[in-house]
Amino acid sequence: MSVLSGKKILLGITAGIAAYKTASLVRLLIKLDADVKVIMTPASKDFITPLTLSTLSKNPVNSTFYDKEDENEVWNNHVDLGLWADYFLIAPATANTLAKMANGICDNLLLATYLSAKCPVYFAPAMDLDMYKHPSTIESLSKLQSFKNIMIPATSGELASGLVGEGRMAEPEDIVSFIEKDVFSKLPLKGKKVLITAGPTYEAIDPVRFIGNHSSGKMGFAIAKTAANLGAEVYLISGPSHQQIKHSLIHRINVVSAEEMYAEAHNYFKDVDIAILSAAVADYKPKNVVDQKIKKKDASLTIELAPTKDILASLGAIKKQQFLVGFALETNNELENAKNKIKRKNLDAIVLNSLRDKGAGFATNTNKITIIDKDFNEKPFNLKSKNEVAKDIINEIIIKLHA
Repeated sequence: MSVLSGKKILLGITAGIAAYKTASLVRLLIKLDADVKVIMTPASKDFITPLTLSTLSKNPVNSTFYDKEDENEVWNNHVDLGLWADYFLIAPATANTLAKMANGICDNLLLATYLSAKCPVYFAPAMDLDMYKHPSTIESLSKLQSFKNIMIPATSGELASGLVGEGRMAEPEDIVSFIEKDVFSKLPLKGKKVLITAGPTYEAIDPVRFIGNHSSGKMGFAIAKTAANLGAEVYLISGPSHQQIKHSLIHRINVVSAEEMYAEAHNYFKDVDIAILSAAVADYKPKNVVDQKIKKKDASLTIELAPTKDILASLGAIKKQQFLVGFALETNNELENAKNKIKRKNLDAIVLNSLRDKGAGFATNTNKITIIDKDFNEKPFNLKSKNEVAKDIINEIIIKLHA
């Protein structure tokens, strides 16, 4: 999965011959599962049609503030467009547009949107070699980078004039690769390794039956995806779960029993920076597992249970530099029980959720949590989707790591 997956990308196209390459650029971004909107300068439509770009992006293309020929046309709000985007890419960026950007000239929708944007702005210059080396262009490029805009350098090659030299817009594949690498390098969890446990464990009674619980793994999988999207290398140890996840930074390790999860957690824990144990691990297992299926009888069946190993407490006992986070699913005395777990298990934080809260707990798409740190500071959150809850959890961990 690309770091651009799910991101909102605004593509600004100006009037250079390299505009014809933007069709490929849009297709590449769409293939990465990005949401793409396009703004064109009026003159850029001489090089590529809005119809082509709207078809590829699956969004209307904007080029003017409104359609003068349609009295019912609504205003294309440049502020809304600028605030919508996670990233703004201007490609090709002509000498004319670069000069206007550098000097705050605002005479079309693209430039108005640029001045309104709050997101990172990338620009890919494209022009003839003498224009690219002209002192005014060099000044524009320097000024824009001083504004924290990010330049995707032009390359050398055959130009529209027939000359060969520097000024050719980077190829679409290289533009996308440049942005991916730049975004990844700035992610807050880049270089961090994160261990996450998720789902239930199944404790065998016989070859057919087991003791388990209703955990779906949704919460742990959402945390894993969020951490990976922020640059972390994630080791996801999952009990039996139907959840699916595909991400180049996520390594999934499937287990069944609490004993297997214990072994895998200890195997990876020594090398990670953060461990988040969200799995609903069985507290007890059958003391004796029967080799053959137990036949039903009229008499009652008694199964003697033995406690499983406490994975969270065992990791808390050996932790060094790791930031260790546990989960507490409670039905009564929630805060007291959660704080007691922090002390007993040597945790840095615990995520508390109560089965008494509607929409929280197992097999739901939502959760309502309170995060408690090792100093017993409490931070409650409203009911949210588990994806949003995962972001809250990871954001709080990042804040604590940088405190």
